[in-house]
Amino acid sequence: MSKVAWPALMDLGLRQLRLSPDTFWALTPAELMFLAGADAGSARCLTRSGLDALMAEYPDREEDEADG
Repeated sequence: MSKVAWPALMDLGLRQLRLSPDTFWALTPAELMFLAGADAGSARCLTRSGLDALMAEYPDREEDEADG
């Protein structure tokens, strides 16, 4: 499990975003990252074509097919 960089997160929320302490501590990590703009242009959603490509590359197999 990775450690949380609390000083950096608190600096982001309290100083840079100028959130009140109550607002900062009420946020979820996803909400804080959204406010920080971390998802802008970097979010990767699985599209239908992406799902189709994954299904083609890794097809489901029946139990007896997997055993050979």
